[in-house]
Amino acid sequence: MMRIALFLATNLAILIVASITMSILGIDSRSLGGMLFMCAMFGFGGSLLSLFISKWMAKKSTGTQIIEQASNADEQWLLDTVAELSQQAGIKMPEVGIFPAQQANAFATGWNKNDALVAVSLGLLQRFRPEEVRAVLAHEIGHVANGDMVTLSLIQGVVNTFVMFFARIAASIVDNFLSGDEEEEGGHGIGYFITVIVFEILFGILASIVVAWFSRYREFRADEAGARLSSSHAMIGALQRLKAESEMPDQMPGSMMAFGISSHLKSGFMSLMASHPPLDDRIAALQKMG
Repeated sequence: MMRIALFLATNLAILIVASITMSILGIDSRSLGGMLFMCAMFGFGGSLLSLFISKWMAKKSTGTQIIEQASNADEQWLLDTVAELSQQAGIKMPEVGIFPAQQANAFATGWNKNDALVAVSLGLLQRFRPEEVRAVLAHEIGHVANGDMVTLSLIQGVVNTFVMFFARIAASIVDNFLSGDEEEEGGHGIGYFITVIVFEILFGILASIVVAWFSRYREFRADEAGARLSSSHAMIGALQRLKAESEMPDQMPGSMMAFGISSHLKSGFMSLMASHPPLDDRIAALQKMG
């Protein structure tokens, strides 16, 4: 359970910094086409920056130690298993690491499928059976092979663009309403720029629902890939084990929750923000595959 909170937080911070930069540079164009173009530049720029630094951020946030050379039988098995699964999936061998969490979890990230990182928690290695660990690794390799991080970044780029664009339109409407007339040649005041940031936060929360929906969708696809690379029985068994351990306290940073293979359930409106579907739904989907 690790990824989207970090990804969204990074993007939101970049959007706010971009807004301030655009204001300082006087880039708040009155042409809708020009404004949309500039918003796209900053929006996709923020998303792609998040993508390119994703491995570095994941390592730092989780304390992941990369296995450069196996120091014991478990590490050698882990390297061999990832190498085998990567070959099956048709991707280059990713970096392999272990992070010091007692909660059973794993994640994959990276800017492209041939420059990725796959990491597992110490707790998962200690408590899961080898076939279950292999299934979890297959799930993560599935994310890499499916290009999920790249697709997520493109979706986030579109979302960022329209968040910035519509925030400025909404702020202009509010600014004109409060001033009672059209903006004078002097340009916008400080109230407009504060309103832009407020609208960006509000629209950013709504837009994150779209990103979270894609994240839940990609979990089903990664489960399918995991079942193909290992077996349906092993993938179902791994998810059932994760469900059994779901009451354990989280040992991963909250900012990294969407990176992992599972996450805590949310209810009501917050379920729309969940990065992962319920484990019961994922297990049922695999059982229907046969």
